[in-house]
Amino acid sequence: DLRKVPETIECFDISNLQGRETVASLVFFRGGRPLKSRYRRFRIRTVRGGDDFASMREVLTRYYRRLLDKKRAPADLVVVDGGAGQLSAAREALAALGLHEVELVGLAKREEVIHRERGLPPVRLPRSSPALHLLQRIRDEAHRFAITYHRLLRSRAVTDSALDRIPGIGRVKKLSLLHHFDSLDAIRAAGAEELGAVRGLHRGDVERIIAFFALEQEHHR
Repeated sequence: DLRKVPETIECFDISNLQGRETVASLVFFRGGRPLKSRYRRFRIRTVRGGDDFASMREVLTRYYRRLLDKKRAPADLVVVDGGAGQLSAAREALAALGLHEVELVGLAKREEVIHRERGLPPVRLPRSSPALHLLQRIRDEAHRFAITYHRLLRSRAVTDSALDRIPGIGRVKKLSLLHHFDSLDAIRAAGAEELGAVRGLHRGDVERIIAFFALEQEHHR
Protein backbone atom coordinates (compact mmCIF):
# COMPACT_ATOMS: atom_id res chain seq x y z
CA ASP A 1 0.00 0.00 0.00
CA LEU A 2 3.00 2.33 0.17
CA ARG A 3 3.21 4.92 -2.58
CA LYS A 4 6.85 3.99 -3.19
CA VAL A 5 9.41 1.50 -1.94
CA PRO A 6 10.82 3.12 1.21
CA GLU A 7 14.46 4.11 0.78
CA THR A 8 14.55 5.60 4.28
CA ILE A 9 12.83 4.22 7.38
CA GLU A 10 12.60 5.68 10.88
CA CYS A 11 11.52 3.50 13.80
CA PHE A 12 10.54 4.55 17.34
CA ASP A 13 10.49 2.44 20.50
CA ILE A 14 9.34 3.29 24.04
CA SER A 15 10.96 1.64 27.06
CA ASN A 16 10.08 2.01 30.73
CA LEU A 17 10.93 0.20 33.94
CA GLN A 18 7.77 -0.29 36.01
CA GLY A 19 6.55 3.10 34.84
CA ARG A 20 9.71 4.92 35.96
CA GLU A 21 12.31 6.72 33.84
CA THR A 22 10.60 6.24 30.50
CA VAL A 23 12.87 6.63 27.50
CA ALA A 24 12.45 6.43 23.74
CA SER A 25 14.72 5.61 20.85
CA LEU A 26 14.78 6.41 17.16
CA VAL A 27 16.79 4.42 14.64
CA PHE A 28 17.22 5.40 11.01
CA PHE A 29 17.80 3.02 8.09
CA ARG A 30 18.70 3.97 4.53
CA GLY A 31 18.72 1.36 1.78
CA GLY A 32 18.21 -1.38 4.34
CA ARG A 33 21.25 -0.35 6.40
CA PRO A 34 21.44 1.47 9.74
CA LEU A 35 22.63 5.08 9.62
CA LYS A 36 23.79 5.54 13.19
CA SER A 37 24.53 9.23 12.83
CA ARG A 38 20.73 9.68 12.64
CA TYR A 39 19.97 7.62 15.74
CA ARG A 40 18.42 9.58 18.61
CA ARG A 41 17.61 8.91 22.30
CA PHE A 42 15.00 10.72 24.38
CA ARG A 43 14.06 10.97 28.04
CA ILE A 44 10.30 11.38 28.34
CA ARG A 45 9.55 14.69 30.08
CA THR A 46 5.80 15.18 30.34
CA VAL A 47 4.40 11.69 31.00
CA ARG A 48 4.15 9.89 34.34
CA GLY A 49 3.16 6.33 35.12
CA GLY A 50 4.41 4.43 32.08
CA ASP A 51 1.80 5.56 29.55
CA ASP A 52 3.34 4.27 26.31
CA PHE A 53 0.78 5.99 24.10
CA ALA A 54 1.33 9.44 25.62
CA SER A 55 5.09 8.84 25.54
CA MET A 56 4.88 8.01 21.84
CA ARG A 57 2.98 11.24 21.19
CA GLU A 58 5.55 13.26 23.10
CA VAL A 59 8.62 11.84 21.39
CA LEU A 60 7.22 12.10 17.86
CA THR A 61 6.09 15.66 18.53
CA ARG A 62 9.53 16.66 19.80
CA TYR A 63 11.45 14.93 17.01
CA TYR A 64 9.35 16.02 14.04
CA ARG A 65 8.94 19.57 15.30
CA ARG A 66 12.73 19.80 15.38
CA LEU A 67 12.91 18.24 11.92
CA LEU A 68 10.44 20.81 10.55
CA ASP A 69 12.40 23.64 12.17
CA LYS A 70 15.47 22.41 10.26
CA LYS A 71 13.36 22.11 7.07
CA ARG A 72 14.17 18.41 6.76
CA ALA A 73 11.72 15.81 5.46
CA PRO A 74 10.59 12.75 7.44
CA ALA A 75 11.64 9.31 6.24
CA ASP A 76 9.71 7.54 3.49
CA LEU A 77 8.27 5.21 6.16
CA VAL A 78 7.83 5.65 9.91
CA VAL A 79 7.54 2.48 12.01
CA VAL A 80 6.43 2.38 15.63
CA ASP A 81 7.12 -0.59 17.88
CA GLY A 82 3.63 -1.64 18.91
CA GLY A 83 0.10 -2.17 17.74
CA ALA A 84 -2.97 -0.10 17.00
CA GLY A 85 -2.67 2.05 20.14
CA GLN A 86 0.89 3.15 19.45
CA LEU A 87 0.02 3.69 15.79
CA SER A 88 -2.92 5.93 16.69
CA ALA A 89 -0.80 7.95 19.15
CA ALA A 90 1.88 8.43 16.51
CA ARG A 91 -0.65 9.61 13.93
CA GLU A 92 -2.10 12.13 16.39
CA ALA A 93 1.35 13.63 16.90
CA LEU A 94 2.09 13.80 13.18
CA ALA A 95 -1.34 15.25 12.34
CA ALA A 96 -0.92 17.99 14.95
CA LEU A 97 2.24 19.04 13.10
CA GLY A 98 0.53 18.95 9.70
CA LEU A 99 2.41 15.84 8.60
CA HIS A 100 -0.63 14.08 7.17
CA GLU A 101 1.17 12.41 4.26
CA VAL A 102 3.79 10.52 6.26
CA GLU A 103 3.49 6.76 5.73
CA LEU A 104 3.11 5.09 9.12
CA VAL A 105 2.87 1.47 10.29
CA GLY A 106 3.12 -0.39 13.59
CA LEU A 107 4.87 -3.71 14.09
CA ALA A 108 3.59 -5.56 17.15
CA LYS A 109 5.84 -7.98 19.01
CA ARG A 110 4.95 -11.65 19.29
CA GLU A 111 2.10 -11.45 16.78
CA GLU A 112 4.54 -9.97 14.22
CA VAL A 113 1.69 -8.37 12.30
CA ILE A 114 1.90 -5.01 10.55
CA HIS A 115 -0.76 -2.57 11.71
CA ARG A 116 -1.96 -0.07 9.11
CA GLU A 117 -4.09 3.06 9.04
CA ARG A 118 -7.19 4.22 7.21
CA GLY A 119 -9.22 1.29 8.56
CA LEU A 120 -7.10 -1.27 6.72
CA PRO A 121 -6.79 -4.64 8.46
CA PRO A 122 -3.42 -5.75 9.87
CA VAL A 123 -1.14 -7.62 7.49
CA ARG A 124 0.57 -10.87 8.42
CA LEU A 125 3.47 -11.35 6.02
CA PRO A 126 4.96 -14.82 5.45
CA ARG A 127 7.75 -15.66 7.90
CA SER A 128 10.11 -15.89 4.94
CA SER A 129 9.24 -12.42 3.63
CA PRO A 130 12.30 -10.16 3.16
CA ALA A 131 10.08 -7.14 3.90
CA LEU A 132 9.06 -8.63 7.26
CA HIS A 133 12.67 -9.48 8.07
CA LEU A 134 13.74 -5.89 7.39
CA LEU A 135 10.97 -4.42 9.54
CA GLN A 136 11.75 -6.87 12.35
CA ARG A 137 15.43 -6.00 12.16
CA ILE A 138 14.68 -2.28 12.35
CA ARG A 139 12.14 -2.73 15.16
CA ASP A 140 14.55 -4.92 17.15
CA GLU A 141 17.36 -2.40 16.66
CA ALA A 142 15.14 0.39 18.00
CA HIS A 143 14.27 -1.79 21.00
CA ARG A 144 17.93 -2.63 21.63
CA PHE A 145 18.91 1.03 21.43
CA ALA A 146 16.18 2.03 23.91
CA ILE A 147 17.08 -0.75 26.37
CA THR A 148 20.77 0.18 26.18
CA TYR A 149 19.91 3.78 27.01
CA HIS A 150 17.71 2.66 29.89
CA ARG A 151 20.51 0.57 31.36
CA LEU A 152 22.95 3.45 30.99
CA LEU A 153 20.66 5.81 32.90
CA ARG A 154 20.06 3.26 35.66
CA SER A 155 23.79 2.61 35.96
CA ARG A 156 24.49 6.34 36.19
CA ALA A 157 21.82 6.74 38.85
CA VAL A 158 23.33 3.94 40.97
CA THR A 159 26.84 5.31 40.49
CA ASP A 160 25.80 8.87 41.32
CA SER A 161 23.92 7.83 44.46
CA ALA A 162 26.92 5.87 45.78
CA LEU A 163 29.49 8.57 45.09
CA ASP A 164 27.21 11.24 46.54
CA ARG A 165 27.42 9.48 49.91
CA ILE A 166 31.22 9.77 50.18
CA PRO A 167 32.17 12.73 52.39
CA GLY A 168 34.23 15.38 50.65
CA ILE A 169 33.53 14.10 47.13
CA GLY A 170 31.66 16.89 45.38
CA ARG A 171 30.44 17.21 41.82
CA VAL A 172 33.82 18.01 40.23
CA LYS A 173 35.62 15.11 41.90
CA LYS A 174 32.73 12.77 41.14
CA LEU A 175 32.94 13.68 37.45
CA SER A 176 36.71 13.12 37.52
CA LEU A 177 36.18 9.64 38.96
CA LEU A 178 33.52 8.78 36.39
CA HIS A 179 35.73 10.05 33.58
CA HIS A 180 38.76 8.08 34.79
CA PHE A 181 37.02 4.77 35.53
CA ASP A 182 34.55 2.85 33.38
CA SER A 183 32.11 1.93 36.14
CA LEU A 184 31.29 2.04 39.83
CA ASP A 185 32.71 -1.48 40.18
CA ALA A 186 36.02 -0.24 38.77
CA ILE A 187 36.09 2.58 41.34
CA ARG A 188 35.29 0.07 44.11
CA ALA A 189 38.14 -2.20 43.02
CA ALA A 190 40.72 0.56 42.61
CA GLY A 191 43.63 0.78 45.01
CA ALA A 192 45.25 3.88 46.47
CA GLU A 193 47.70 4.26 43.59
CA GLU A 194 44.98 4.10 40.93
CA LEU A 195 42.73 6.51 42.80
CA GLY A 196 45.65 8.84 43.36
CA ALA A 197 46.06 9.14 39.60
CA VAL A 198 42.60 10.68 39.24
CA ARG A 199 42.80 14.36 38.47
CA GLY A 200 41.80 16.57 41.40
CA LEU A 201 41.83 13.87 44.10
CA HIS A 202 44.01 14.42 47.17
CA ARG A 203 45.36 11.83 49.60
CA GLY A 204 42.49 12.47 52.00
CA ASP A 205 39.95 11.90 49.20
CA VAL A 206 41.60 8.61 48.31
CA GLU A 207 41.52 7.47 51.93
CA ARG A 208 37.84 8.38 52.29
CA ILE A 209 36.89 6.56 49.08
CA ILE A 210 38.73 3.39 50.13
CA ALA A 211 37.22 3.56 53.63
CA PHE A 212 33.71 4.10 52.24
CA PHE A 213 33.79 1.06 49.98
CA ALA A 214 35.48 -1.09 52.65
CA LEU A 215 32.65 -0.22 55.05
CA GLU A 216 30.08 -0.90 52.31
CA GLN A 217 31.60 -4.34 51.76
CA GLU A 218 31.45 -5.09 55.49
CA HIS A 219 27.74 -4.23 55.55
CA HIS A 220 27.03 -6.64 52.69
CA ARG A 221 28.74 -9.63 54.29
